[in-house]
Amino acid sequence: MRLSAAHLVDTAVRLADLRFPATTVHVHRTRLAYIHLEHLLHFAKIDRDGRIDGFIAAYLPNEVALLFLEQGEVVTAAAMAESGREVLPIATALGRIEDELERGELAFCEAPLQQLGWMYSSCAGPLTQRPVIQREPWLLFEALKHERYSGILELISDGRVTYLHFSDGRYQSGQFCDKDEAVTVSDFVKGLLASGPEGSVPNIVAAVFDAQDVLPKQAPPPMIATYHTLFWRIADAAEGQVAGEGLRRAVTVRDTVRNIHPSVRAIGGDRDSEPEAVVVTPEALTLGLSDWVGQLLEQLEVIAPGVAPEILREATREHRFVLQKAGFYDRLPWSVTW
Repeated sequence: MRLSAAHLVDTAVRLADLRFPATTVHVHRTRLAYIHLEHLLHFAKIDRDGRIDGFIAAYLPNEVALLFLEQGEVVTAAAMAESGREVLPIATALGRIEDELERGELAFCEAPLQQLGWMYSSCAGPLTQRPVIQREPWLLFEALKHERYSGILELISDGRVTYLHFSDGRYQSGQFCDKDEAVTVSDFVKGLLASGPEGSVPNIVAAVFDAQDVLPKQAPPPMIATYHTLFWRIADAAEGQVAGEGLRRAVTVRDTVRNIHPSVRAIGGDRDSEPEAVVVTPEALTLGLSDWVGQLLEQLEVIAPGVAPEILREATREHRFVLQKAGFYDRLPWSVTW
């Protein structure tokens, strides 16, 4: 298979050459055509051996899509491409991977949560490129020491990605690609910067960014789909209780609330279409739904007092345990008895 010639934005690093640190490689880089992604993700969720912290790196023609897993669950996604780096909705990342089954490759690796947080942060930005003098790359570290830099240095040498944590210009810790345990950090970094046996200079790229050691969690696609279903069930129940006003007001309130809660763009999309892919936390998704419901039912209560609990009971009964766990009912002024 012909590998992509696409490069990481503003660098000479080929996306196809990127390799990330990993404590264990569970699936070595393999053609996507040989991998059943759905089964892989299902195994990661249900099997004890699969409930790991790690990442899936999908090497696609124009980008590297990254799925981040915590305890086997995909919690967020990102991409590195010629056009830049970005955080992706999980559904978008999965869709791009599935669209390139014939041309893509995949690796499934275990890694500590701290590293996953750094990898995510490098895509979430902002990220600042640091100049590297190819014949004198060690000057980069002298500059960081002089600046008393605090943050993460992403160092890429011939595609191998290393993350180094600095505080006040001093090295604190790191995550290293292909480092032997017997090799010291100093010797490993010197090896990354060293010229080849015939004087060839490694392709070295550096960037710095602020990082968090935890992964922000997106609302998973099944949750977004469930809330999309609930939106229209509530709208239909409102119309059933207040004919001629329920559905009309549901759409009108939606158009107002989605300017405040972007998540409502997804859950309040067209009835018969797939929910819009958005980057949103589970909490923000519940907040958007509950605010929309609260404003809608307040309006309907003026027309037909006492109708709000009936609409909630009728529309949400099937998913009441999920909504209770999410705190949905706690945000509404009406009590619902089952």
